[in-house]
Amino acid sequence: MPAVPQPHPFRAAGSPPDDREEGTADAASVAASMGLNETMGLEEKLRAIRDPDLLAEIEAARGGFLFAPIVEHILYRQRERDRAVEAAGAAATARAGMARDRRRREAVREVIENQPTSPDTIQHIHSVLALCGLPYRDPGAAREFTREYGRTSLTVLAGRLKSPVTGEMEAQGLPYGPKARLVLLHLCTEAVRQRSPEIEVARSLSGFMREMGFAVTGGERGTIRQFKEQLNRLAACTMQIGLWDGADTASTLNVPPFRRLDLWKEGPDGSARARTVRFHQDFYDNLVQHALPVDMRAARAFSGSARKLDLLFWVGYRLRSLQRPLRLTWTNLHGQFGGDNANPRSFRQAFKADVTHLREVFPKLPVTLDDTGMTLDPAGPGALLVPPKPVGMKGIKKAGS
Repeated sequence: MPAVPQPHPFRAAGSPPDDREEGTADAASVAASMGLNETMGLEEKLRAIRDPDLLAEIEAARGGFLFAPIVEHILYRQRERDRAVEAAGAAATARAGMARDRRRREAVREVIENQPTSPDTIQHIHSVLALCGLPYRDPGAAREFTREYGRTSLTVLAGRLKSPVTGEMEAQGLPYGPKARLVLLHLCTEAVRQRSPEIEVARSLSGFMREMGFAVTGGERGTIRQFKEQLNRLAACTMQIGLWDGADTASTLNVPPFRRLDLWKEGPDGSARARTVRFHQDFYDNLVQHALPVDMRAARAFSGSARKLDLLFWVGYRLRSLQRPLRLTWTNLHGQFGGDNANPRSFRQAFKADVTHLREVFPKLPVTLDDTGMTLDPAGPGALLVPPKPVGMKGIKKAGS
């Protein structure tokens, strides 16, 4: 008597066979597709499965019709886990041999790649400051600083503040270095988030310092004093933005970033502490319209270097609207990022290292360096993992019009 065909356990009676079912039932093809060794016996495969949750799945499937292919699949998952553990161990070993700063950049890269950008990880800075930065080092007694980018220039003029300790107007130096940039980044971010030109500095600055990886320490040489010194310098200064059309028209804009800084006397040393700061309304309005998003995790990776922060801001600004490759000579780059490094050869070596460090955090960064300069190619928002520039509605017709 001929054998009566039995219905497939996972297919309704009368339905046509499915190619996928044939592959499922064939343990050899399953093994081949997973890269497993078919010469292994079933018991040997079972011994290779070690994780408790996978062993529980084995026991639940034992005695079933598809037990062999289920074992193949679970063994594949075990090996995938083993490979992941091995890769993580190799990465940890590699990090252990890295210098501290390189290890920090590597850790930031992994976080950025595995945790999507969110409103909590985005900070903002004024786009003008992404084009023309502040001094890299303490300019000492200098009361004026100018940096140019193409036909745009930024001049920073040092100012004075009323002391709550002496009651005198005291001269403040020019803001400089990475901490001045981080203070501006923090204040611009708080203004954009709160939609207010006034920020409670006393409540927010310490938390920001921790986010940037700085220990919050007091005293004469403490980090609190260092950050607040840069805050005072920023609050006292005036900025002038110069614009030239390359022919016969030029404009100069006087832009004081802050309208008011409230200080009060605090502590046994009688030092001054900042309570609130208020942006100048024109600066604030322009900031809200032209705020440049910055991934705070990347800012933390470069929080110890003024030039790397400038490079991060500048590349982010250019990539948001770049439509064709941008070419800059080494002379252009030296004028933009050279600062007080008068030696072109020394600057070139330092700048190459800075670009390398930036690419360690953002491997997709479309930057190429050669003997004559740098090329920045257009790229999507994934290059720096920040939101793309919003497309304006001007000139776009409404649906149905």
